[in-house]
Amino acid sequence: MAIKVAVIGAGSIGFTRTLFKDILSVPELRDTVFAFTDVNAHYLEMMRRLAERDLKANRIPANVIATRDRRRAIEGAHYVINTARIGGLDALQSDIDIPLKYGVNQCSDSATASSTVSGRSPKSSAFS
Repeated sequence: MAIKVAVIGAGSIGFTRTLFKDILSVPELRDTVFAFTDVNAHYLEMMRRLAERDLKANRIPANVIATRDRRRAIEGAHYVINTARIGGLDALQSDIDIPLKYGVNQCSDSATASSTVSGRSPKSSAFS
């Protein structure tokens, strides 16, 4: 049975695309229904097109829904992932400065947030 994963803030293309690929690298999740939502229609549509291109190129049976209606996206979702950046770039600076104050450097080219959460290297993927 397919699960539904809603992603709020899916217009964050780099993060969402990596998260999307990480989820689909689990064989049991290859038929997942992704419901992407974002306030920015342009980036939301770009992410939808990239995701569908990845699915087609890799013959993965997952489905993608893109909507600006957050309630529609989360309706019936088994999981809701919020990747929205609240507070814009000013808040992002705090996200960097506060961990650094305590000796934690989260800014690295070798790992992304989704690979850190999943415990996998960004290079482990079912995608070509």
